[in-house]
Amino acid sequence: MAILQPLIDMAEICFQQGIRHVVISPGSRSAALTLAFARHGGFQPHVCIDERSAGFIALGIAQQIDSPVVLICTSGSAAYNFAPAVSEAFFQQIPLLVLTADRPKEWQHQYDGQTIYQTGIFGQHVKRSFEISPDYQHPDVQWAINRVTNEAVNLASIAPNGPVHINVPIREPFYPSSGEDFRPSDQVRVIKRQENEAVWPQTVWEELLDEWENASNILIAGGQGKPDSALNTVLTRINEEWQIPVLGDCIANLSGREFIRHHDLFLGTKGVENLRPDLLITFGMSFLSKEFKLFIRKNPPKYHWHLGEDAFLADPFQSVTRDIPGKAASFFEKLFEKLDYQSFVENSDLGHDTAFHTLWLQNERNARQKKHEIAKNLTMFSDLSLLDIIFKYIKNQYQLHIANSMSVRYANLLATENEWSGVFANRGTSGIDGCVSTAIGAARVTGRPTLLIVGDVAFLYDRNGLLIDDLPRNLKIVVLNNSGGNIFRMIDGPGSLPELETFFETRHSFSAQRTCEDSGIAYFGVSGKEGIDIVIQNFLDFDGIALLEGFTDPVENTRAWRELKRALH
Repeated sequence: MAILQPLIDMAEICFQQGIRHVVISPGSRSAALTLAFARHGGFQPHVCIDERSAGFIALGIAQQIDSPVVLICTSGSAAYNFAPAVSEAFFQQIPLLVLTADRPKEWQHQYDGQTIYQTGIFGQHVKRSFEISPDYQHPDVQWAINRVTNEAVNLASIAPNGPVHINVPIREPFYPSSGEDFRPSDQVRVIKRQENEAVWPQTVWEELLDEWENASNILIAGGQGKPDSALNTVLTRINEEWQIPVLGDCIANLSGREFIRHHDLFLGTKGVENLRPDLLITFGMSFLSKEFKLFIRKNPPKYHWHLGEDAFLADPFQSVTRDIPGKAASFFEKLFEKLDYQSFVENSDLGHDTAFHTLWLQNERNARQKKHEIAKNLTMFSDLSLLDIIFKYIKNQYQLHIANSMSVRYANLLATENEWSGVFANRGTSGIDGCVSTAIGAARVTGRPTLLIVGDVAFLYDRNGLLIDDLPRNLKIVVLNNSGGNIFRMIDGPGSLPELETFFETRHSFSAQRTCEDSGIAYFGVSGKEGIDIVIQNFLDFDGIALLEGFTDPVENTRAWRELKRALH
């Protein structure tokens, strides 16, 4: 076992670098890696037999703790099954350290089991991919493994965060002898990386302040981001003291009392051209609202600053004029400080039109009021009416996880007035895979009550995430079972095709009930409004993990959704 000492040291380096969670999928070729972390004693292991689910569980954990999580799998196709989670982590900027065991290269194309091309297997969906030598006894290899491990951990945590891959070829023998001691060597060396502090020259700030002063109508808009108390504090000050409208979808996690949240309901209407900003300041990642993106593309601002830590120039609005690197909270704090000082010295206001804020606020309040009126008058049982009732019973401090397709659209409409401890969705790639596993990973480490809203297809697609020991007791799952992919009935194109039900909706008759029986999850079902309040209360009050499945009609869901959108537009 001494020839695998560098793998034992790899685990120790990860520990000394601050990593505490490791998600492991069983396998033989990965035994040395698994035992190095499992026997270390400093890591919390999470075991999942399905690598695809394991990847998303790791993503959910890293999403919450904002620190790298180690992923371990055996060789062959097992590594490929990490790919959906790795790509989501890359585009959502979540740190993962992916360790894939491999067979030595000389065994490729020799009919040797579980031997594929693993070098660079994740392509451009990792920040970097490393491969170490299997000749662990050579001093240079030992030095290289130490250096690569340090570099990979540091790189995963450097903005923009993301997944980093180390491919680990392992020769036999790789199982330890009885009583063999797993202990780090004296050669372990931890290399810390210090990030540069960016300091802009005064001339840059003068240019920014000039553009601010030349803009009468200013709008701030946030894309997907984690809860950030410092950011919310400074944006609330800017909003309240300077009357600047601040806009954000539910996944932006913005909590100001007068922030704009129902923009998707009124920006698609006629006569909203006067909501066009002269200066648009955006931050965060993806925006849910298609109406907002289309509105800005049609009504581009004179100036558009985008704040972020991306490695690429992101311009989904096709209007960016300045790409500003860094954290949004720090930028707005510095901007507020400089503008506040300038206003004090010059004894003047900031020059923008407060009527612009009033106009945005009027549209926000009107849309919110109409939404409540329409939701109240929904007579038929539907996804909309079910979620509307559930959100009314939700108390503070729940963390909300939302699957893609219609679930995230419903939540962006109905969950805007709850006080969540955080709202999360896999909008990096916006796939339906992994939403259940991500919520499981998050719930295991957050300690807060956690609610997942998921459609039936997405739930069935990812129920292997429930095949783990010790499912988090603080997790509640709501499954919207409309017997297929209901979104295809609602969007333009497939809804009018004769092949809709077979090839797009993929109609089915499955339920989550047997999955709950297999996994020991308390099950609640509803198929109409009669008695629904009692069922929802019992579901939310249940002491332990529970699932509520709502059986709705896809045609009625479509009618309710279109009626709501039509009435608002």
